[in-house]
Amino acid sequence: MVRPRRSRRDEEAKDTTLINDDGGREPWLRPILSCADHAAGVRRGELFDRAGCVIAPGRRLGQLVGGRPPGVTTRQWSVATRARFDFVVCGADDYRPVFVVDFVDPADRTAEQRRDERMTEAVCEAVGLAVLRVESAALTATGPGRRVVEYVLDARTFQQSTAGLRSGEIVGEISYRDIVGRLPDGRTGQVNDLGAVARVRAVEAFVSRQLSDPLLRGLHVEWKDGVAEGWAWLTAGEGGLLFERVRIWPQRLHCGIAPGRFAEDLAAAAVGERLTTLELGEPQLRKRHELAGELRALLSRRAEMSGEFAFDHVSFD
Repeated sequence: MVRPRRSRRDEEAKDTTLINDDGGREPWLRPILSCADHAAGVRRGELFDRAGCVIAPGRRLGQLVGGRPPGVTTRQWSVATRARFDFVVCGADDYRPVFVVDFVDPADRTAEQRRDERMTEAVCEAVGLAVLRVESAALTATGPGRRVVEYVLDARTFQQSTAGLRSGEIVGEISYRDIVGRLPDGRTGQVNDLGAVARVRAVEAFVSRQLSDPLLRGLHVEWKDGVAEGWAWLTAGEGGLLFERVRIWPQRLHCGIAPGRFAEDLAAAAVGERLTTLELGEPQLRKRHELAGELRALLSRRAEMSGEFAFDHVSFD
């Protein structure tokens, strides 16, 4: 039997595929760097390597995709190709995108921006691009953004290297988040807790009488629509709480730990960022009755939650 000859176009399509988290091969994503670009970018401090990947900041979706895929409208394509991601994680072997990370301030998310995000997500889904969107007022790309990207890469690497070794859990009998080691203050604890630095800062602020309670509290919830939400707070004075909420959207991406726990740790890290402003003046504090109302609103949405809510003991009253 004579096999049909593959065209040059078919061969090029085959060569431009990559395997994402869902195991699918996506021909739409193209290399965004060359070896020379990589070396020069690292020397200039514009790119950084981590866990077999290269992380490039500030790329438009139009720079990542080779063409408009079927099913994407002209309007969606026009809006999405202008969307800019804070970090693009590429394979170190072919420089094609593996996933992107974007940090968003909730105060900036207008109705128009949310509509544009939906169109961008439609294009990302069509081309198989995994996306992690982090919504936080305190966590920014220019602040702890790089650390968050590194954390996700390290957690994913740990997950992939240990999955199935013991009980069949994501990472065997121990998760990346629960690895024990030396903490910044010299104590022994969970070194991959993104809120560890914030907890140390809280104790220091308590000793200097800037806080009335050093205990950093938190909760998290995972929603059926794929969003995970984390809260974290400190008691800064009578009736006043230093509070941060973080929402994450991991789309076609496993971050290496459970999304809810990741969101809560990010919220704790966000509180830590706020603690750095204590010496510069009074930070914006939330009232207990305000947060009590927001907690009641959250609990009223139990039907929308994915899994059990483990924080019924929490109260702001």
